[in-house]
Amino acid sequence: MARVFISGTAGFIGYHLAELLLDEGHAVHGFDGMTDYYDVALKRCRHRMLHEKPGFSATEAMLEDQAALDAAVDGFAPQVIVHLAAQAGVRYSLDAPRAYLDANVIGSFNVMEAARRQGVRHLLMASTSSVYGANAEMPYRETMKADAQMSIYAATKKASESMSHAYAHLHDLPTTMFRFFTVYGPWGRPDMACFRFTDAILAGRPIDIYNHGDMSRDFTYVGDLVRAIRLLIDVVPQRPGGRDEIAPGDSLSPVAPWRVVNIGNSRPVRLLDFVAAIEAALGRKAQRNMMEMQKGDVPATWADATLLRSLTGYCPETGLEEGMARFVAWFRDHYRR
Repeated sequence: MARVFISGTAGFIGYHLAELLLDEGHAVHGFDGMTDYYDVALKRCRHRMLHEKPGFSATEAMLEDQAALDAAVDGFAPQVIVHLAAQAGVRYSLDAPRAYLDANVIGSFNVMEAARRQGVRHLLMASTSSVYGANAEMPYRETMKADAQMSIYAATKKASESMSHAYAHLHDLPTTMFRFFTVYGPWGRPDMACFRFTDAILAGRPIDIYNHGDMSRDFTYVGDLVRAIRLLIDVVPQRPGGRDEIAPGDSLSPVAPWRVVNIGNSRPVRLLDFVAAIEAALGRKAQRNMMEMQKGDVPATWADATLLRSLTGYCPETGLEEGMARFVAWFRDHYRR
């Protein structure tokens, strides 16, 4: 059984990953700043449920507080660190860009320093499909150039990818970056579309549909996502002896024990079909307010998950209708709606 340090355990994905690992019998130490970007009560509820499981402990502090982070990591002495905490959201980055620099750049640097000092066997860090930015070729493959980010959020995530590669090379620190594609499911974030749309439809309010619905996303159910992360924990990158040792399609660096892996469903869904799935799960129709494209957003995402499957034998599989039914059932139960 491993000792796994997870940043962001009061968050959406961190909570689900910690629960999965604890149920397998691993020891997990969580680290979360409990920021008020969204409802802190939801975060505390997630942590409360984790504390009910044996093997869980946690520290409440900000990633930017290097002394607090170092103390938590050194006290727990993890073998694996999974860095999921971040300032999330494309739209909020238009209003508060400094929050993204503090959490996603400085915070990630502090995590990498702690992992280097502790000598962990594997550091895994969350990135985002948003780093593909203006790239119009799809599906997105990990080996594509990703140099034209469209938002500060995406730019800070790309910066953390670049820093992690340097750390992996300089300090022989095995590192996996994963790029998430629009994650949804129970215990999700209130700023995400499925949460906002469900809340509005139940309240009889119109929903804002950007780019007049001409958008698509590769929606990934949270249970599938954390299962993929769990499997990747055991796939530790090794420094290759040269490019000829890297399999075609692998994003393994030729100079470092480092790779990036897409985690997505590989099935893009039109935004209007996404709305229809929510309507079907609720048994209600939405009032639709068609809007222009939101600044910083992209019209489509689509993951090529071939590398994930080749590394782990697994690929996300939950269909949108099934996943949305689970989310809506949780939402109605949690909020008594």
